[in-house]
Amino acid sequence: QVQLVESGGGLVQPGGSLRLSCAASGSIFSINDMGWHRQAPGKQRELVAAITPGGSTDYADSVKGRFTISRDNANNTLYLRMNVLKTEDTGVYYCNARIFNAYGGEWSDYWGQGTQVTVSS
Repeated sequence: QVQLVESGGGLVQPGGSLRLSCAASGSIFSINDMGWHRQAPGKQRELVAAITPGGSTDYADSVKGRFTISRDNANNTLYLRMNVLKTEDTGVYYCNARIFNAYGGEWSDYWGQGTQVTVSS
């Protein structure tokens, strides 16, 4: 069993900052790419940022220069630092990881349950 658990969401004013965390646990042998996605009300889920095991990153145009994705490979944890938040950043943020399950013996995509981020004055 593999679990991803996000934390760090909340209510923040425009221009504020938040840091999201995602802890992976369970029968993990190895973790490949990881990412953060978000889903705003009435919209499709979109990729916000992604990171490879070596630290190469990719960002949606809408968050470049404001968000920073990072990971702690030793502790199987993913982070998203969000600065200069805008109302349009509001949504449920999900972490995603491609994980080799030690017991299943295969690569699979896993998702967290999501954490709400609300940017409002």
